[in-house]
Amino acid sequence: MSRGGPREAFAAAKVNLFLHVGPRGADGYHPVASLMVFADVGDRLTLDLAKPAQALRIEGPFAAGLSAGDDNLVVRAREALAPGEPIGLVLDKQLPLSSGLGGGSADAAAALRLVNARRASPLPAQRLAEIARTLGADVAACLSGRPVLAAGRGDQLAPARPLPPLHAVLVNPGVESPTGEVYGLFDASGAHAVADMPALPEAFANTEAVATLISMTRNDLEAPAVGLRPAIGAALAALRIEPETLVARMSGSGATVFALCADAAAAARLAERLTATQSGWWVRACRLGAAPQ
Repeated sequence: MSRGGPREAFAAAKVNLFLHVGPRGADGYHPVASLMVFADVGDRLTLDLAKPAQALRIEGPFAAGLSAGDDNLVVRAREALAPGEPIGLVLDKQLPLSSGLGGGSADAAAALRLVNARRASPLPAQRLAEIARTLGADVAACLSGRPVLAAGRGDQLAPARPLPPLHAVLVNPGVESPTGEVYGLFDASGAHAVADMPALPEAFANTEAVATLISMTRNDLEAPAVGLRPAIGAALAALRIEPETLVARMSGSGATVFALCADAAAAARLAERLTATQSGWWVRACRLGAAPQ
């Protein structure tokens, strides 16, 4: 293992601008169609050179209750690249758990980038992406950190059409939304959703064009998630009446929702007001697009 390379990596929050979900197939998986972008807020992973034998240490506001054992995707990613190597990692967990922001996948992708950069012979991007897919459908998307269209099980990725700078506010109403439970209620509802990819322009002219796309598409997991966690519905309702909100939607399987705003100033105003009036909510103004590197 090389001593060179970066000592930290950013794990950007993933946001689904739309998420179309089809019925579960014979293989047990649901087909999806989604436009995924990344925020400039997220977790951070750092090499722990002081205690290299310690596989993973977790700190930060959402560290409590998060396993640092072999079931953690960060540990699995490290072992996939450097099995048995004494590489200590510290995860600063800033994203809420079970929040629809792909935090675990983003953390695993950050671990892959960080550990790969420390290898004496780093793996090429294609091989790293193959390993990412074995860890989870979202890990490969988080590895690139660029806006992507996801299809199939979520692992068939294609570059998204060019997007303008997007400014948004992320809101988690202080509840967790377990993905398995949400999909279970989606299946039980008998919904006849289809994992269709909407027609997309060659490029989006402005933020309003993106807001129109969001308004014309869906997150098929939103209704079951709200049914399980009514606080998600309350957060969506609160965002939708705010003057800065162009459009509001839930990300992933929840519980985080987002409001798309016209510009950074509008997002900052909305975030400041929500922080002051909604005790217990996690609120962050952010920029959406490619993940910061």
